[in-house]
Amino acid sequence: MFTNLLSELPATTAKECVDVLASSSNVRIERIVSTGQASDDGFWYDQDEHEWVALLAGEARLLFDDDPEPLTLKPGDFLLIPAHRKHRVQWTSDREPTVWLAVFFAGDD
Repeated sequence: MFTNLLSELPATTAKECVDVLASSSNVRIERIVSTGQASDDGFWYDQDEHEWVALLAGEARLLFDDDPEPLTLKPGDFLLIPAHRKHRVQWTSDREPTVWLAVFFAGDD
């Protein structure tokens, strides 16, 4: 089956839209579409998995608990977030959909 990561984007929604594109016991690949969402006040992701994430469209700002400066992501930017590195989505664009490609894989034991 062929599809396009930037097609069939949801309209503005109250919550992010998460589509699992592929998964196994070791890896999960998701397309996440944000339309102005941010993490709830005081909430930090603290995941057991590593997360490699690329921003395909839109714009976003991530904040890490060990860095006072937020990281602004634009199309084409990617990064690896190690397991248990606390982070939050500080802001996503509400002018256009922000499309993320996220690959989650097992952390080191």
